[in-house]
Amino acid sequence: MRGWELVTGGGRVSMMGAVAAAARAGGARTVGVIPRALIGREVADEGVDELLVTETMRERKALMEAHADAFLTLPGGIGTCEEFFEVWTSGTLGMHDKPVVLLDPDGHYDGLLRWLRGLGQGGFLHGDALARVTVVTDVEAALDACTPARRSR
Repeated sequence: MRGWELVTGGGRVSMMGAVAAAARAGGARTVGVIPRALIGREVADEGVDELLVTETMRERKALMEAHADAFLTLPGGIGTCEEFFEVWTSGTLGMHDKPVVLLDPDGHYDGLLRWLRGLGQGGFLHGDALARVTVVTDVEAALDACTPARRSR
């Protein structure tokens, strides 16, 4: 156990909910951040220690970013990708120095990573933008990449 707090998007379904439930089972404090309009749609995680309700998605992401010390992206859909790109972009622009980690145990993001490498080869990514993202295939490596020591970037 690492003694960390987990900040999620506040839903109890899909991977977000499974990770939050497992974190609580392991003794972690959990904080969910969810827009009011998604409470019913995402089935808000009533088991969180703290549920922060926002009016918009932008407010949700800002609160999640403010509460997080690192960003861990799991396999997901368009919303997951949108949030990944936002925290990666803001980190690349120097707006935060928090680790951005992509956990990809089964190659879910292989196509995306190929495309991003192509953007770099074509000169469409600034400097070491790709180096700003740590891609790992197992949970322990992902958690290690999120540790405070990684923040010395």
